[in-house]
Amino acid sequence: MSAVLTRYETTWPNVEAVAQAHIGEGPLWLRNLRSRGLRVFQELGIPTPKVEEWKYTPLRDIAERKWELAEPGPAWFEPALPSFVEGAVRIVLVNGRFDANLSDFPRLPGLTVSPIREALTDDANPVSAVLGTIARIEKHPFGALATALFEDGVYVHLATGSVIESLIEIVHVTSGEGGVCAPRVLIVAEKDSVAKIVEVYVTDGAADSLTLPVTEVIVERGANLEHVRVQDEATTNAHIALWETRQAEGSEYRSYNVAFGGRLARTDQGIDLQGEHCITRLDGVVAATGNQLIDNHTRLDHALPNCNSFEIYKQVIDDEATVVFNGQIFVHAHAQKTDAKQTNQALLMSPKATINSKPQLEIFADDVKCTHGATVGQLEDLPLFYMRQRGIPQEMAESLLVYAFAAEVLELISVDEVKRDLEARLDRKLGTEPLR
Repeated sequence: MSAVLTRYETTWPNVEAVAQAHIGEGPLWLRNLRSRGLRVFQELGIPTPKVEEWKYTPLRDIAERKWELAEPGPAWFEPALPSFVEGAVRIVLVNGRFDANLSDFPRLPGLTVSPIREALTDDANPVSAVLGTIARIEKHPFGALATALFEDGVYVHLATGSVIESLIEIVHVTSGEGGVCAPRVLIVAEKDSVAKIVEVYVTDGAADSLTLPVTEVIVERGANLEHVRVQDEATTNAHIALWETRQAEGSEYRSYNVAFGGRLARTDQGIDLQGEHCITRLDGVVAATGNQLIDNHTRLDHALPNCNSFEIYKQVIDDEATVVFNGQIFVHAHAQKTDAKQTNQALLMSPKATINSKPQLEIFADDVKCTHGATVGQLEDLPLFYMRQRGIPQEMAESLLVYAFAAEVLELISVDEVKRDLEARLDRKLGTEPLR
């Protein structure tokens, strides 16, 4: 009987050589972190579909490429870089490296923004005590590789009790062709701090590149953080991300994952509720067209009692695109009085569109309210008929119904400018007539 192939043999000598070279650079904490990342990647390898967690994410093409590390370089379309709100705090990374020329962050009381590379030569920098402690790279080979490869990123720190009125925009630009970049983001919201962050991934014409972002978020006691992540890279690129959050007692974390880009795009998002009375949102809007494959794996880990979590994922799938959703809610034995709700809905716009949905509830407490639901369907004929009867053209009627479907998530975003931008992106993505 032949062995089950669970990992691909890669031809990545240049990428691994760079990772190996990085291990000997910087202070001890950094060398240990990178060494851990490379060791985990070499142990796990690039998984085949025989690995359950990667069953619907075909990685053979990525495994067989001879990748190079993306070079540092300017973004050539600087005037067109997205900006949601005039006067926002704006942080730009090009190929994972902080770009001071494109960034603009005025000094605000309670807010610290700095390139991660400033911490890479210092044992005493606050980044050294936190970076790598949230991301679960032992379960994510690409997060592990990114940990071995990263050279820079951005550190956002919210001081205790600070209220940041300005929107914080983190713009990731992939530039060039055929390169691997590993952007790193570390966000620390201290006790009772309040802020709103938008993290967006775009390209400047780059083709056939591989983006491996790792975002770590710490939400301390009583902090309130809204975090919108927009993945709108070119549909020739691959994007495999790890996004991990840890919440403390009485905190509120509202996250919105908007995924429109990438020929193959996957985001693994996990939130650990490690204090009582946490409130958590883990929502998403996905639009896939052409031959795209967009995969989202989510995990909500309820460790302590009296926490509420809400998850709504809406997916619009057209042409021959494929979308994957795997949503896990884990309730530990001590997490009594947990209230967790998960909803996953897919709208198929084409007979060749595909959705693979797998909701998972693992409950070890007996005094909880936990529900989940998954539905798949097409635009209903009756609403379309009534709208056409009232003189609304077919394309506009379909656009209205698609917007109504996605609006349940988009309307939850509190910054109006961000909401309108995402509505326009959805219109452009689906080729529907703008309604707003």
